Amino acid sequence: MKNFFALALVAALAACSSVPNDTYEKRVYEERIQQEKSVERSIDKAPKWMTELPESKNAVFATGSSVSRDMSMADWKAKMIAMGKICVAAGGQISQQGKIFIQDSESYSTEVSEMAIKTFCPSVDVTGVEVREIKRLSEGNRYRTYMLVALPTGDANLLQKRKDMLAQQKRSQARSVDAFREIDAAKAPAQ
Repeated sequence: MKNFFALALVAALAACSSVPNDTYEKRVYEERIQQEKSVERSIDKAPKWMTELPESKNAVFATGSSVSRDMSMADWKAKMIAMGKICVAAGGQISQQGKIFIQDSESYSTEVSEMAIKTFCPSVDVTGVEVREIKRLSEGNRYRTYMLVALPTGDANLLQKRKDMLAQQKRSQARSVDAFREIDAAKAPAQ
């Protein structure tokens, strides 16, 4: 008796996983299979640094990934995601808001999700962030971009050092004018 139930269960599972005969159900089935393959491919083709960030005493790293029908937009979105992560890794904060609505029934599941990210990082200076690596793939009629960015720290951040030097020069020039006024005022005869 147990074998009969086991056989019936295997037959039922095999029937569920087989390709439908109805033309329209077959379209839906084939589309789902294509979507699954696309997701599997994006995971399989992802560079190792997407899950294992490089380590350095002189830099902070972050990754981003995005898709778009426009290659530049896929790149830009991936960079903005990575920059938001760099901001947080360097001690800053980003504004992020999300909404998710899921409805399940016996025969289908519906999900609507939204995410809004404002990458504004006033508390952390991200001068010197550079794109370390980029990988692009095609996903049907869309581009997928994987991006690794690095924020050099300390003496390794040449752009930050230059920015600091220019700011120091500006402060020195302003201070020198004030200093000479003070000297001139001190030397002037009292009247």
